[in-house]
Amino acid sequence: MTTVKNNQQIVDKLNAILEMEISGVVRYLHYALMVTGPNRIPIVKWFHEQANEAYQHASTIGEKITALGGHPSLKASPVPETKTHRAIEILKESLQFEKKAIELYMEVLQLTEGNIALEELCREMIRTETEHVEEVEKMLNVEAN
Repeated sequence: MTTVKNNQQIVDKLNAILEMEISGVVRYLHYALMVTGPNRIPIVKWFHEQANEAYQHASTIGEKITALGGHPSLKASPVPETKTHRAIEILKESLQFEKKAIELYMEVLQLTEGNIALEELCREMIRTETEHVEEVEKMLNVEAN
């Protein structure tokens, strides 16, 4: 199982993820409100789904933090205000956010040291975030057509 020092590192990384997922709720809700253009309706629906998923991820990560004896952060990562309403630009911002989430989950995965439950949780989150990256990249591929 994990050492006390390693456990604190894991909790710290999980709190960074929690803060990012909480900001994801705000980010995706904001995106849903901001997007304009002829494809607005399906994109708004997708952003609302992403906001709900970010909430679920935050809840899951918070539960893992407390299971490890940690204290969940009350902070949210900053969400930059770009004031853009173009779907393409909003999707590009979303892509950066999803890639950063994968990086954070990969960092935790490197610290799991035999904690199979935590390892599996990280792998599942990495899979989910990777699928989001792939989906956004497909949506952005419209520019190539």
